[in-house]
Amino acid sequence: MTKKKTISDTERIKSQVVAAMQEKKGKEIISLNFTKIPDAVTKYFVICHVSSRTQARAIFDYVIEKVKLSAETAPYHREGYENSEWLLIDYVDVVAHVFIDETRRFYNLEGLWADAKREDYESEA
Repeated sequence: MTKKKTISDTERIKSQVVAAMQEKKGKEIISLNFTKIPDAVTKYFVICHVSSRTQARAIFDYVIEKVKLSAETAPYHREGYENSEWLLIDYVDVVAHVFIDETRRFYNLEGLWADAKREDYESEA
């Protein structure tokens, strides 16, 4: 009898965050893997950007809904909904970032964390 292969909670949350961003048409979706970086504050960042605050809020809301339904997990912390230029959803081991495009370019998390392993995803599922 073979043992059923299971996906970790962290990987499940990350995949659901990516899927939610794809379904709501987030752009340039990436994840940064911090698991090999000593003293990192999380295991993964998942980042995307959009062109409007309305779309940023839609992705924010949908990520929370999708992760709650499929991974049975609520965020530990969330912020940014009021101005909606940089929205953050913290699941402890996975932190989702939804930016307005200009704000993403300004903060350049990909450049700041260039030593993390990067994975790019298709923008649409």
